[in-house]
Amino acid sequence: MIRYERALDIEEKLEEIINVLGWYHIIDSRIICVRSFGAKSKALARIWSFPKIWQTALEIGPFYVIEFLSENYDKLSEKEKIKTIIHELLHIPKRFSGGLVSHKHGKICEETEEKWYREYKRRRKDFLGKS
Repeated sequence: MIRYERALDIEEKLEEIINVLGWYHIIDSRIICVRSFGAKSKALARIWSFPKIWQTALEIGPFYVIEFLSENYDKLSEKEKIKTIIHELLHIPKRFSGGLVSHKHGKICEETEEKWYREYKRRRKDFLGKS
């Protein structure tokens, strides 16, 4: 059986990444990070959107849940953890509509993750210096 728990440490890192990269189209307070334990998937993480039908019925805006598969994610290096978070954030459309950007569009790939990781590292020095 899969067990889930809120991952506040990852939410904190996610918020930092969003701020450092200036991805202000992403509303970090509407993203919930969870760790799963016992999943059989080889994935590191996966993003879940809140369907438009539920948004309409409950009269709330878009939400996303990013699940980090503990058995796979937790043993990564810090660099790979950051790249994984970046990868999942790239699935969120610029309109923050509740939909997801597919891998099929070619915008979510290892090359793009690496580009944004390098940009994060470059900007982070300036960002932390201004704190």
